[in-house]
Amino acid sequence: MRAGGLLLAGLLGLVAGLWTWTRPGADLPPASGEAVTVHVLNNGFHTDLAVPRAALEAGGGPLAQASRSVGAGAWILIGWGDATFFVDTTPMEGRLLDGARAFFRPGNPSVVMLDPETGDPSRRFPPERRRTLSLSPEAFNGLRGRVEASLELTDGRPRLSTAREEAGAHFFASHEPFWIGYLCNAWTARVLNAAGLDIRPLRAVTAGEVVATVDRAATQA
Repeated sequence: MRAGGLLLAGLLGLVAGLWTWTRPGADLPPASGEAVTVHVLNNGFHTDLAVPRAALEAGGGPLAQASRSVGAGAWILIGWGDATFFVDTTPMEGRLLDGARAFFRPGNPSVVMLDPETGDPSRRFPPERRRTLSLSPEAFNGLRGRVEASLELTDGRPRLSTAREEAGAHFFASHEPFWIGYLCNAWTARVLNAAGLDIRPLRAVTAGEVVATVDRAATQA
């Protein structure tokens, strides 16, 4: 009984430790140049990043190629998710079985979304559903590089998976598998981590934790 109690206490301690474990943000060079504004947008269960298109395309490379291939707009919404569930726009209640498949079957194909918008997309979200970051050029390059690293490339070029009509969102194949162990918000958290923000990886399954990541960074600034 005593051994069992010690084992249980050890397991609980391990779970608590993992739950509170914080991964430090990427070690970045000293800040220089003009800051880049990035918005974190939360619809209640999923988070997207909104970035200025000019900054996204300035570095060249596959991500800039992908961005230039989508419709007009000064801002680009960036998101990640399951290659089927994330792309589907039909009512959620009709996609519960597909949602279960995306969650519980490991190794699902995924996509990176690039969605152009003319105006500042953060204005569509109430204050409690949006956060704004002012990133140094070095931090933004870290963010940009992490998004680009998600793309699945063919001959060095991004591969378009799906495009919505009327120059809407474009979804590019990603090599990172989607499942319950690695969800959309966890991906967003890791992108922010590459921009220098500390994250709590195991908690980052929720949109609220991604927002909390930004709030903690603001108090540490």
